[in-house]
Amino acid sequence: MTDFLWPLRVYYEDTDSGGVVYYANYLKFMERARTEWLRSLGFEQDELASKEDVLFAVRRAEVDFHRPARFNDALTIRTRIAKRGRASLTFEQHVMKDTQEGELLCSGRIQVACIEATRFRPRPIPERMMTEIDRVC
Repeated sequence: MTDFLWPLRVYYEDTDSGGVVYYANYLKFMERARTEWLRSLGFEQDELASKEDVLFAVRRAEVDFHRPARFNDALTIRTRIAKRGRASLTFEQHVMKDTQEGELLCSGRIQVACIEATRFRPRPIPERMMTEIDRVC
């Protein structure tokens, strides 16, 4: 799969009192990138929930913090699928500083489970989604 790249700017609200990105916000950045990846494939999460009874819930998150991002830094979130299951996807994600060196700030491996929006029970990823995912992988 080609990596999906999503640009992001660090805002004041993303930082702690020292001007460093608060650690939990890296998970938010990764979530936004996964949402935009889905959108780039033609899937809106609100429509998946209302029309197809599909939600994606984070099941597992492994995150390593390498270097701090700071207020006003330009970042790129690099996202790729590491593993596909019948009812889950595992993403590898890297938060990079937009510099010539592309400095790695944070890396994560996030597993999301496909669940029924109405009952929160596991369900297979819809076939049309898997077709699109296979197309880009």
